[in-house]
Amino acid sequence: MFLATLVAEKHGVNLDGILGLHFYASSDYYPFQHVTYMFMHSGVGHLFFNMFALYMFGRTLEYVWGPKRFLIYYIVAGIGAGIVQEVVGAVRCFPLMNELDPQALEIVMNEGAGVLRQGMNYRMPQMAELNIALNSLTVGASGAIYAILLGFGMLFPNERMYIFPIPVPIKAKFFVIGYALLELYMGTVGVADSIAHFAHLGGMLFGFIMIKIWRNKGEIGGPYV
Repeated sequence: MFLATLVAEKHGVNLDGILGLHFYASSDYYPFQHVTYMFMHSGVGHLFFNMFALYMFGRTLEYVWGPKRFLIYYIVAGIGAGIVQEVVGAVRCFPLMNELDPQALEIVMNEGAGVLRQGMNYRMPQMAELNIALNSLTVGASGAIYAILLGFGMLFPNERMYIFPIPVPIKAKFFVIGYALLELYMGTVGVADSIAHFAHLGGMLFGFIMIKIWRNKGEIGGPYV
């Protein structure tokens, strides 16, 4: 899909804009984007690190659970991450909508996406912030990848891991908890880094729910220490 995106771009087709996840109030939103967005990536680095984590941790979960359960886990967690991202988007957008007069709101709703595509934004802070919240595009498998990290931490909580640049090994459970807290902090304080932190947390949340359900049903075991 990444290569297809590059080829399509040369022919004037923006696959990210079609298959990436838009906020549901945007004119560019379609329900199928909840699935397709996780197969799109914003650059080589984005793609590489997601696929590297998928290989490092996903293969262990697939070996333990089998390919069918692993695929279900991956897809559902990715969809769940997108749902959480939409909810967070609504929390951001609706208060801003109430602050704007009807004319300014109509301008943002009808023209905002095109303004951003031209690399510009509105001078009025409320309009600019709403435009970003309304028309920001979510792409990438990160939500599903974070669910895989969580799954690995829950199945192998005491597995020792070497994480650069930490000079000593840490247990997988502490690695996962630390990552979750970091994402929560960065998402809450509103760090302007174009990263969907709450989508990451959403993937972990849906992953946690699935693992708990499967364990309660006796369909999977663990933790494996």
